[in-house]
Amino acid sequence: MDNEELQKEEPVTDTEEITEDTEEVTETAETEETGNEAEEGKGFFKKKKDKKDQKDILIEELNDKYRRTMAEFDNFRKRTEKEKAAMYEIGAKDIIEKILPVVDNFERGLATIPEDDKATPVAEGMDKIYRQLTKMLEDVGVKEIDACGKEFNPDYHNAVMHVEDEAFGENEVAEVLQKGYTYRDTVVRHSMVKVAN
Repeated sequence: MDNEELQKEEPVTDTEEITEDTEEVTETAETEETGNEAEEGKGFFKKKKDKKDQKDILIEELNDKYRRTMAEFDNFRKRTEKEKAAMYEIGAKDIIEKILPVVDNFERGLATIPEDDKATPVAEGMDKIYRQLTKMLEDVGVKEIDACGKEFNPDYHNAVMHVEDEAFGENEVAEVLQKGYTYRDTVVRHSMVKVAN
């Protein structure tokens, strides 16, 4: 019986060991599950953090698009202002080009009046109109190009003749045939000149 008791005790011992092992496995599994749940919780929070990051990214993208749109609009506004100013300049220059022949005609007309007739009302009236017209042109920024006696400059002068004249140096303007004008530092009409050799 002793053997039987021992055999009976041995299976009991095995069962006790199995129970102890099962309890340990259960505890380990519970610990792992708790750890997994904690990690899942972190994962859940990570997802929230990722969502927050996605929202931040979306906000940054929208802010960037907004800034770019505002910059494009600002550039568009500046460009249209420049275009308007350029159109105004072109229009003003075109009108000035059309007025200059009238100024030339006044100068020619006043030059043909004899000295005896310069005191007549017609001559005085022409002179006053001429002065008023030239003053108005000066007020808007039109200036006469000073050419006579200056060195020839193709940016401002249009040479139509060469003259042998010792009174002037090489490449100097000897005579102005038609006055040239600038409008705000751009040439409206080149001076037609004779250049000394």
